[in-house]
Amino acid sequence: MASFSILVTALLAQVPQPLLAGRWINASRSVIVKIAPCPDQGFCGTVKWSSDEAAADAARAGTINLVGTEILHGFVPSGANRWEGRLFVPDLNKKSRAELRLVASDRLRVFGCVVGRLICKSQMWTRLEPP
Repeated sequence: MASFSILVTALLAQVPQPLLAGRWINASRSVIVKIAPCPDQGFCGTVKWSSDEAAADAARAGTINLVGTEILHGFVPSGANRWEGRLFVPDLNKKSRAELRLVASDRLRVFGCVVGRLICKSQMWTRLEPP
């Protein structure tokens, strides 16, 4: 049984990191988010840097410290280069279901809706370093 565990561990170590992991910047270049595996399940994204304006917008809505805030949580695969999970929009202080879609190795489409599905928005994020 121990040899089976060693084999599984060795095989898992050879699996390449999913292309979703890394540092991403939003289209307005006001926020950098680091996406990495969540401690519980899927992928999470935490704000690592924000512009003063983005931080002020978030603070007005109730997120006092934008840097360090988890805005993506529990993103699990839902298809080829697609993940579904929960999105927190700091400047609206709202959570919603969302989809991430890798459209190229350095381009990530982030799509989510708040207030039911009445207000929806899509952003294209750019990877800051090669995968």
